[in-house]
Amino acid sequence: MMATDTHASAPTPVGCTNFKLRQLTRRVTQHYDQHLADSGLKITQYSLLTHVDKLGPLAPGDLARRMDMGASTLTRNLQPLVAAGWLEIGEGADARSRLVHITEAGRETRRQAQRRWKAAQLALNDKLGVATVVALHGLLDQGLAAFHEEDNHED
Repeated sequence: MMATDTHASAPTPVGCTNFKLRQLTRRVTQHYDQHLADSGLKITQYSLLTHVDKLGPLAPGDLARRMDMGASTLTRNLQPLVAAGWLEIGEGADARSRLVHITEAGRETRRQAQRRWKAAQLALNDKLGVATVVALHGLLDQGLAAFHEEDNHED
């Protein structure tokens, strides 16, 4: 469990954390999507292709867990990538299981988009400052770890 500082002099959060995170997430997503636009991918699609390329082939449930995404959201996000021929969902180890894997066309699309993603990342680092991005990553990782710890205790 994360320790909290209860000293009277400690700053108190103002406003809704969820709202602030969603505002930032929308702006950051727009930033990446603008950079990736010429590749034909949105940042969510690029991220999905990248995960499958690096981790796949893997079961949809495993992919959803690795990406911290619900199964229905994953299914919805997979559909256009399968329709484009960049990902395939094939048979798994038995008749009931499925595996997601990237196609050669998907690898090439991801490779082409990677240069645009890198430009987006560098531009974001410039806009926010590298130290701020490093601190933000640390805070996000810490927050995700707290939720994962909570998830593990619920099992």
